Amino acid sequence: MAPIIYTHTDEAPLLATYSFLPIIQAYAAKAGVEIETRDISLSGRIISQFPERLTEEQRIADHLAELGELATRPEANIIKLPNISASIPQLKAAVAELQSQGYDIPDYPENPSTPEEQEIRAKFDKVKGSAVNPVLREGNSDRRAPASVKNYAKAHPHRMGAWSPESKTNVATMGVNDFFSNELSVVVPADDTLQIKHVAADGTVTVLKDAVKVLAGEVVDGTFMDVAALRAFLAEQVARAKAEGVLFSAHLKATMMKVSDPIIFGHVVEVFFADVFAQYGADLKAAGLSANDGLGAILAGLDKLPNGAEIKAAFDAALAAGPALAMVDSDKGITNLHVPSDVIIDASMPAMIRTSGHMWNAAGEEQDTLAVIPDSSYAGVYQAVIDDCRAHGAYDPATMGSVPNVGLMAKAAEEYGSHDKTFEIPADGTVQVVDGSGAVLIEHQVKAGDIWRACQTKDAPIRDWVKLAVSRARATGAPAVFWLDENRAHDANLIAKVKEYLPEHDTDGLTIEIMAPAAATAYSVERIRKGEDTISVTGNVLRDYNTDLFPILELGTSAKMLSVVPLMNGGGLFETGAGGSAPKHVQQLVKENYLRWDSLGEFFALVPSLELYAEQAGAPGAKVLAATLDKATETFLNEDKSPTRRVGGIDNRGSHFYLALYWAQELAAQTEDAALAAAFAPLAEKLAAEEATIVAELNGVQGSPADIGGYYRPDDAKASAVMRPSATLNEAVASL
Repeated sequence: MAPIIYTHTDEAPLLATYSFLPIIQAYAAKAGVEIETRDISLSGRIISQFPERLTEEQRIADHLAELGELATRPEANIIKLPNISASIPQLKAAVAELQSQGYDIPDYPENPSTPEEQEIRAKFDKVKGSAVNPVLREGNSDRRAPASVKNYAKAHPHRMGAWSPESKTNVATMGVNDFFSNELSVVVPADDTLQIKHVAADGTVTVLKDAVKVLAGEVVDGTFMDVAALRAFLAEQVARAKAEGVLFSAHLKATMMKVSDPIIFGHVVEVFFADVFAQYGADLKAAGLSANDGLGAILAGLDKLPNGAEIKAAFDAALAAGPALAMVDSDKGITNLHVPSDVIIDASMPAMIRTSGHMWNAAGEEQDTLAVIPDSSYAGVYQAVIDDCRAHGAYDPATMGSVPNVGLMAKAAEEYGSHDKTFEIPADGTVQVVDGSGAVLIEHQVKAGDIWRACQTKDAPIRDWVKLAVSRARATGAPAVFWLDENRAHDANLIAKVKEYLPEHDTDGLTIEIMAPAAATAYSVERIRKGEDTISVTGNVLRDYNTDLFPILELGTSAKMLSVVPLMNGGGLFETGAGGSAPKHVQQLVKENYLRWDSLGEFFALVPSLELYAEQAGAPGAKVLAATLDKATETFLNEDKSPTRRVGGIDNRGSHFYLALYWAQELAAQTEDAALAAAFAPLAEKLAAEEATIVAELNGVQGSPADIGGYYRPDDAKASAVMRPSATLNEAVASL
């Protein structure tokens, strides 16, 4: 029987694993459940690419590839924690840390000029951005708030900022000359091999991507962003923010849209500081300082330049003269434009909406904001929520309904699968997608610097997505709304397929709708205010946005969601939530030995994983573990044992102790398995008796700096010691 695979990832989720996994493994072993780990962290992924440069002890197999293959098999049972979707600055920082730890990892070649550098760059390209999710997600997504969490949120509503009818917060988006408006889409009639090529104005042909395999019925899209239009749009928004007296804030997805969005981010930086780049752009370029890496990287590199102080003064003057910039950290002077991966749209926009439509200004005060989202594909979703809050006030977590999601993501569906087919155009000309016969399927006139991309959505995942949507509607009785816009080329083809596949299922008595995203948002938030639930059935990017937007408004966080991925070939992938706040949590731990990370997502994911193990292995003990963990988690919520915000309260380690206590008590009390009850009765008694001692040991370490031996690759012994400071708890768990 295949074991449960618990993934070793990054940042706060990884630190939590040092504390929680020993408890899981000890409890599971008593029921004969095997749990193993695989390293899919950013550092682990980097290390796996360069075995020839490393010692035997340093090498790590390509665990991501291994799990990707496992996900196609019916015995797959994978618990996937959040991982870093690395931007270029993060990748470089991870490489520097590994080098400092003695790993012979090469530098990331920004502009590879030799075959060796090109080979190194290709290896890094496998690692950066959303490298993990497309590999593991061999099924579509069923993401929702468990009943226990929703009930807790209603009984203990989180704080929502009040909205004013006079709020000047808005979304600015292009609407023309962007990815949405330029999109062309075809459905491939038969298995084929496509080629993407650039034909320059002088007739020179460059193959951008060769041998693109497609299957019959697959939806293939091509689109581009007109960069001249983008820059004109950005200049207008800088002027608008200044005129309206609101913060200027750019919201992109530079981690997952790892080719296009860092380039767009670079244009935002250059346009915001247009005068500086007009005067000093050549100097910055010569020094290897790219706007794509953000203002922070440029400022950090100015000491290399003889006129660095002069350029720094020019940036300071531009900041003073321009519109106020939204801040990531007012105390440290870190702006919205400092780091491309600091302001991720799916986390930053819900947080802004939750906080009265405000972001933070340089003085550390809240202020109305112009949220600049260049591509208009999904910008209207956020504008619809903002308009609703401006008209009706903030939502009430004590009464509001829920918006669970069924997401089309299997087999790298849609935009997240497009990184290897996204290009910054080198010269004026056309980009063509041609089939095996040489026929042109898609063609765009482009100019140098435009950003062109293609993406693929296979037919089998679409059919499975429709099936999952109907099954969730049937299970819940809630309306299921496909968020598809007939005016978008890709969506029009999906609408045709949805209409083709819906009749394969019993939809009698169900409400199944198809609406454009902004209209679907308005429909859903109207129902939210009545306390009614609405299933959002979306593509992959909207899945990511919606599974942060609505949970953050409903629950205060997206970390408390149950995320089940029924794999298309059987088996299951169980995701534990979003990791957007993970970096701040690590910084707090290192500074004051306090980890705020909430492991509820891990608790939730473990239940269906154990249930699947019980079913596949014929292991009734695993089913008992699952049922008792479910009850323990409900007690955990009702007793309010989640981590608090500040030193002195329960942190992540304390939350694990209480989960272990309640789980042991449930196992001791259950009557399904007498052997398990007998095994856990002494532990339950000991943990209860030693509660005060254990809490004192856990809390006693708080307040002082903690050494974990590295950010991207912590030292196992140091991190384990930091995350398991209670000898009493450790001995009790070991006694099993």
